[in-house]
Amino acid sequence: MNLIQQIPLLHERRILLGVSGSIAAYKAADLASKLTQAGALVDVILSDAAQEFVSPITFQSVTGRNVYTDVELWASEGHILHVGLAENAELFIIAPVTANTIGKLAHGLADSLLTLTALAVKCPLLLAPAMDAHMFENPAVQDNLALLRQRGVFVVEPAEGRMASGLVGKGRLVETWELIGHIRRQFGRRGPLAGLLFVVTAGGTQEPIDAVRAITNRSSGKQGFALAQAALDRGAEVVLIAGPSHLQTPIGAKRIDVRTAAEMRDAVLNEVDKADVLLMAAAVADFRATQTSPEKIKRSKGVPQIQLEPTDDILALVANNRRTKGWPRLMIGFAAESEDLITNARAKLLERDLALIVANDITAHDAGFDVETNQVTLIDAEGGVQELPLMTKVEVAESVFQRILRLLELSE
Repeated sequence: MNLIQQIPLLHERRILLGVSGSIAAYKAADLASKLTQAGALVDVILSDAAQEFVSPITFQSVTGRNVYTDVELWASEGHILHVGLAENAELFIIAPVTANTIGKLAHGLADSLLTLTALAVKCPLLLAPAMDAHMFENPAVQDNLALLRQRGVFVVEPAEGRMASGLVGKGRLVETWELIGHIRRQFGRRGPLAGLLFVVTAGGTQEPIDAVRAITNRSSGKQGFALAQAALDRGAEVVLIAGPSHLQTPIGAKRIDVRTAAEMRDAVLNEVDKADVLLMAAAVADFRATQTSPEKIKRSKGVPQIQLEPTDDILALVANNRRTKGWPRLMIGFAAESEDLITNARAKLLERDLALIVANDITAHDAGFDVETNQVTLIDAEGGVQELPLMTKVEVAESVFQRILRLLELSE
C-alpha cells in the first residue's frame, strides 16, 4: 500500500499525535512522517518516558513542525499550551498509548502535557495501545479501556505477534497503514455519503480447469480497492467483494473474498438489495470450463481439449433486479477494452442500464492491469464523454467519486 502519495481527505487537517513511553514509539515516527507526506499538519506531544525511546528532533525532522514536551509545559506560556493544542486539533491520536497513560485518561488524571491535552480536547480521541500481552489482558487495563469506550473514545485493538519481551500474544502496536486507515475513518465518518451503502467489486476471478490450473487475468484489484477507500473517505458504509488479492482491506470495509465468477455473482446478488450504489470494478471472467478435473491434468496424457461456456453477466442480473426492486439507486460499470473503446463501452452502459461507465484501453502504456496508474474515459447515460489524463488509480477513484456525488446530487 502506497502511503507516500497525497490523501485528499487529510490535506491540511490538523492532527495531534501523542506518544507515550513504549518501545513501539519508533512506529509513531513513521506515522508522523507518512501523515505529513499525505498532506496533514501534525503536531506531536512526547511524554517524558517516550523520549527515552525516541527524541523530539526525530519528529521535528519528519513533520517540519514544533514538538511539545513537558519542558514547554513549564515554560513562561505553558499554562495555556495544552489549551491551544487542544483547540486547534481536529483529531487526537495517542500511538502508542501505554497501560499507565490509559489508566490516567480513564480516571481523569492530568500530570503531564499529554494527559492535560487529552482532557482538554473536544475533537475525536483515538487510542492505539501497545504493551506486553499479559499487561493488555489484565482486568484493570481492560476495565479502563471499556470505560474510555463508553465515553466515546475510539480504541484501535493491538495486533498479535512477538513482543520485545520475547512473548507472543496480543499487544503489538498495529502497523502505520492501519493507523492511517483508522484516522481516515474518523475524518470521513460525517462525509457526504454518510448513511449510504456502497457495494464495490475488485480484482479478477479464477475459473478452475483442474486441481492447479485456472482461467484468470492480470487484474490486481488496485482500482477497486481505491474506489472502496474513496467511498469510506466520504462516509459511506462499504462492502468490498474481492477476487483473489493480497491487498490490505481498507479500514472500515466489510470484505467478502470470492474466487470464481459464480461466487462473485452470488455475493453481489446477496448484498446489492441493501445497497445504494454498485461499483462493478472487478475483472470477472467471461468464460469457464464446462468440465473441471479434480486431479492435475498430466502432460504425459497429451494436450487436453477444454470446452468453454459463458459465465453469468453479473451486471445484467443486477440490472434486472433493479428494474423490479429499484435497488441499487446507481450502477457504475467498468469496461476494459482493446479496441473501439468508446463504442463498446457505450453499448455496455446502455445494455446494463448504468449511470456511468469507466472505460480504459488495456493496450495503453502504463494503464490498466497490474500497474499503479490508469487512463480512463468516463461515459455517462446522457452521452457525455470525459477523457481523463494518465493518473494514479487513487486519483482515478477520486475523479469517479466526484461524478458519483453529482449523480446523487450531493457535494463534498
